[in-house]
Order: sequence, then C-alpha cells, then structure tokens
Amino acid sequence: MRHGNKIRIKDIASMAGVSEGTVDRVLHNRGEVSEKSRIAVEKVLHEIDYSPNILARSLASKKQYRFVCVIPSFKEGDYWQQVDKGFDMAASEFAHFNILVDKKYFDQYDPQSFIDITISVLSENFDVVFIAPIFRNEAIDFTTTLDDLNIPFSFIDSVVEETNFVTYYGQNSSQSGYVGAKLLLDTLKPYSKILVVRTQRKSEGVSNQTINRYKGFSDYLNENNSFCETIEVMLSDDNEDTNKSILQNIFDNHPDIKAAITFNSKVYRIAKFINSTNRKDIVLLGYDTLQENIIYLKQGVISYLIAQRPDKQAFSTVQDMCNKLIFNKSIKKINYMPIDILIKENIDYYVGSKD
Repeated sequence: MRHGNKIRIKDIASMAGVSEGTVDRVLHNRGEVSEKSRIAVEKVLHEIDYSPNILARSLASKKQYRFVCVIPSFKEGDYWQQVDKGFDMAASEFAHFNILVDKKYFDQYDPQSFIDITISVLSENFDVVFIAPIFRNEAIDFTTTLDDLNIPFSFIDSVVEETNFVTYYGQNSSQSGYVGAKLLLDTLKPYSKILVVRTQRKSEGVSNQTINRYKGFSDYLNENNSFCETIEVMLSDDNEDTNKSILQNIFDNHPDIKAAITFNSKVYRIAKFINSTNRKDIVLLGYDTLQENIIYLKQGVISYLIAQRPDKQAFSTVQDMCNKLIFNKSIKKINYMPIDILIKENIDYYVGSKD
C-alpha cells in the first residue's frame, strides 16, 4: 500500500477472504452484506491505513493530476537537494491517487532563469504548481497568471503573502532572522562588530527569503537598542578566490570583528575562511544542515545553525494539495516549520544529520 503500490478491490477481497462484490458494497455502502463480511473488510481497510470513503474515491478516480514543482537547481549536498527529496517521497507516497509530480529547475541566482522556466510551464498542461518564490516580483507575475487560469499554487521555503496561495510550508523567515540576532547578541559585549554576509545575484536580484531573514535580524537589533556595529559584505556565488580576497580585506580592516552571520545555507564559506585564520573568538551563525555546515559545526567553527526540515516542507505541501483537490478536505493555509537551533552538542540527535 505504501510507496506507490496501488491497492485494488481484488487485493482487499483476497485479504479479507470475501468476494470483490462484497468489498464494493462495503466501500459504497450499498446492498446487503453480512456482519461478519463487513467486519472482515473494515479490518483490512484499517490495517492498510485507509478509510473506506477515501479509498473508494481513490479507486473510482480516473483523473490523473499533474503537479509541477518550480524549485532551484542544486549540486550534491545542497539545501535544495533535500527539498527535491521531499517531492520524490511525496510522488511515491501518493502515486495511487493518480498523482504525477514533475519538477522544473531554475538558477536561484538568476531571475531570468525563473522567468524562462515559468514561461515553459505555462505552455504545458498541469493542474497544480508548487513554487519556491526566491524572486518576489517574478513570483507575483507568475502567480497572477496562474490565478487568471484558475490554477491553484502553493509556496515552500518562503511566502509572498499578498498572493492567492493555497498553502505555505516553511519557517517564519522574519522570525528566524530575529532569533538569529538574539543568539548572537546574547553572546556579545556591547559595541561588538558583527559581519553580515550576503550573496550577489544576477540582475541585482535579491532572495525573498534573505530579505525577510535580514528584516527580522534588523528588527531585533533596533528593538533591543543594540550598540553593536554591523559590517555588510557581498560575496559571489561562483568565485571562491574572489570571496576569500573580500573576506581577507574585511578582517584586515576590522580585526576586532566578534561575530558573523549569513542568511543562506552556505555559511561553510565563511567557516572555511575563519578556520584558515585560526580565529577562535568569532561567533558564527548560518542556516541549514548541509554536510559541510555540519562538519564545521562539530569542529566549533560554526556556533549555531538554524534548520527547517526542507524535505518535510515539500512532502507536506503535496499531501495538503491532495487532501484539498481530491478529497475536499479543509487545510491550513500558513504552516510554519519549527525554528530548530542546532549546536555541536545536539547535531548528532537531529533528524537528517549525518556523521
């Protein structure tokens, strides 16, 4: 039953020791069925974790639903690989509902790549879209067209709240940035210098997630009358030699930096540099359980990681859309994931971490 194996009335009849006609009458609540046979069928339905009504609808449905996922491309070990894995898990789990999950990938540092993918999607036949709205304005343009076509859509990882989305699964991005600021300031003395690292995108595009996390970070500093000084720097996504030079220059000019934070998953870049300089006095915070991040966390170079269970985000948003479209169930629109705070002492106990 699990992982995409389709259950047939014939299978249920065999498991219950009754005829296929008896199973059909129990599922549709029609005709005469002995109490003994009804109990036997309902026992099987319970064991395979399906209610009679839901299973009946699933078996009766002839429609195939095409769910399109518009997410960033990734390399082995990247954050978005975990999201991709979650969609694969959902595709397998809900295959018996005639669900086809089709993934489309764009360059998360290039807004035009996102636009090109959405144009391609709109030229095809589909029923639902799941979107990682990294580029806010471009996502609004795309979802406006989906509204005009009466195509439902959901967000993962970050949300554009003024759109007509069905569900959102991800962290409260602003709140996670707020928590990040609190973790740093709780360990720093007044007037300490904090390095704030961001990543340059093509066409000056800015990540929706990064904007919200940075806002939360700034809100905490302002609300708590922080006397800390922030020093902002922009790194490249594809030139590590340049990044090393930029960081070296910053630390040469500000040798008294006491903390650093980045709002994306590649905090290992900063950790690698700090480790090479043998600085032991810098509190470093970043996001997500990439393997390289975990290594530096265990070594004590990274002080904190904030994680958000990306595979569960993807799986749950597909599950909710199935419940809404196929079974007419009511679902929750905003679904915030826990803001998981990881340190070297608890990382081994965190679901999804590796040695």
